[in-house]
Amino acid sequence: MTPPDRHPRKTGNADTTEETTLHLEHGGLHVRQDGPRDAPVLVLIHGSAASSRSWDALVPLLTELHRVVRVDLPGHGRSAEPVGGDYAMPEQGRRIGVALDRLGIEHAVVVGHSSGGYAATALAEQRPDLVTAFALINTGPHMEAFIGPGTGAIDPAQWPPTDEQIRRFASTAFHPGYQIPQVLVDELRGMTYGALAAATLAATAYLGERPLPARLRDLGKPLQVIFGDQDRRWRPSSAADYLVVPGADVALLPGAGHTPILEAPSRTAALLLPFAAQHTAQVPGAT
Repeated sequence: MTPPDRHPRKTGNADTTEETTLHLEHGGLHVRQDGPRDAPVLVLIHGSAASSRSWDALVPLLTELHRVVRVDLPGHGRSAEPVGGDYAMPEQGRRIGVALDRLGIEHAVVVGHSSGGYAATALAEQRPDLVTAFALINTGPHMEAFIGPGTGAIDPAQWPPTDEQIRRFASTAFHPGYQIPQVLVDELRGMTYGALAAATLAATAYLGERPLPARLRDLGKPLQVIFGDQDRRWRPSSAADYLVVPGADVALLPGAGHTPILEAPSRTAALLLPFAAQHTAQVPGAT
């Protein structure tokens, strides 16, 4: 087994932020850990055309009580494109599970933003022992709820895109007037067009096979759904479709768009932390 490349660095408190490239069978997967290593685990999974950096504003609000683990999905951020080009959600879920095994994580509350919720669900479908509960943030429940514009896509002949093209392409992921952080613009430009297209198609295929609420109902895991009520990609009222999952907790964030983890991190954390505390407390051996 090839050892991971570790890049620890100190944060403002006594904990260490550690960035790791795990060498998996079909390519390296970049992982970042923040917070106390003996605390209950929160796993954060970003959406398509993003990276683990999309959680930057939220993570400092979570690390007092949690070990926060972020992954860059294949072909995103600092993770390699998968050998063979398999971006299917079951394969992404499998790779996340292998990464968590390598980190010695046995139980976690898993949080997915946007299509990251599909990877989180695919992980739980394969590893129900590992996932104790879900939180989904602006994750579309089915394709009928999609309201994103059909235009604005970047022509592959113009790849890599300019800042202006990226900001126009990503604009519907935020409420009007939101200034997209430059680091996210740069990371999207660092992707290949093939990775972007394949990841998007994989998310659509997974959702097309079966609506997410039905998958989650069968899994029987505790579920929290957070939705910005100004989402311009998924119909905000579709958040109620998750109520078919017994006990699901559904909340709308007034004024937030598709990405409240950046637009409204404090309000997002205020919803997420009590849910995570409740369900990590139910894990044997958790404190």
